[in-house]
Amino acid sequence: MYHGIINVYKEAGYTSHDVVARLRGICGQKKIGHTGTLDPDAVGVLPVCLGNGTRLCDMLTDRRKEYIASLRLGMVTDTQDISGKILEEREVLVSPSKVKNAILSFLGESMQIPPMYSALKVNGKKLYELAREGKEVERAARPITVYAIEILKEEHPDYVFKVECSKGTYIRTLCNDIGEQLGCGAVMTKLIRSRVGEFEIEKAYTLDELQNLSHQGILSDAIVPVEKMFEAYPALIVKESSHKVIQNGNQLRKEDFEQETGEIPDGKEIRVYSHQNIFFGIYRYEKRRRLFSPVKMFFV
Repeated sequence: MYHGIINVYKEAGYTSHDVVARLRGICGQKKIGHTGTLDPDAVGVLPVCLGNGTRLCDMLTDRRKEYIASLRLGMVTDTQDISGKILEEREVLVSPSKVKNAILSFLGESMQIPPMYSALKVNGKKLYELAREGKEVERAARPITVYAIEILKEEHPDYVFKVECSKGTYIRTLCNDIGEQLGCGAVMTKLIRSRVGEFEIEKAYTLDELQNLSHQGILSDAIVPVEKMFEAYPALIVKESSHKVIQNGNQLRKEDFEQETGEIPDGKEIRVYSHQNIFFGIYRYEKRRRLFSPVKMFFV
């Protein structure tokens, strides 16, 4: 079984679930999970977790994301993108400078109402399922953060911009909100996810490329080890005499480690390895109790 993360380039026409389904065949294993949906029409980075790497799914979902979005003014659709049913077409009377100011005004923290065509659930039912039934329900606005936004191309009334944002940000809705602010409406015409955390589009593999690597018997070359996600954390090795302690996922004392730990801040998280240099998981130090408690274990 493979363990780790693959940086997949999701092509247009695939759902995130389609990617996972095909990867199960390529990898020959069932234990695979993606790190957040990407619309079928969108392309770009989709980190997929394998084996014990699936325990990273929630952590990777929380990472900052970067997108390159194309926006067209003068149109409103039910899905907030070009693939939806046109609800309204409006004349674009605003100047390019006002458009640029409107786009840049979304930098920072704001509240965003999720679109009806999304996988969010209300009373156990996905919003897009309700939308397909012609129903619209009230959605609570959620806090989002746009860390950076840059206009890359301007061909009025079409614009391309790059945005770095927090999890839970809908770029379709961002385009829609820009159009509403300008009074002429707007839809997203194209979306590329260029980065998720440290996973960049330039280093992503298509499913066909991964299939070829599998046929050559070198699929592991495309898999990022779980421990790579925690490189910033200090590493400690457990003594052979304390091996059963980590095997059972129990708490550790300073005396259980091969090296001197010195003074450790309360709440500090570390990578823990066995005496055979096998990565077991992440532990957090509790200063009051002088113990290291397991946060997430990865060894199987």
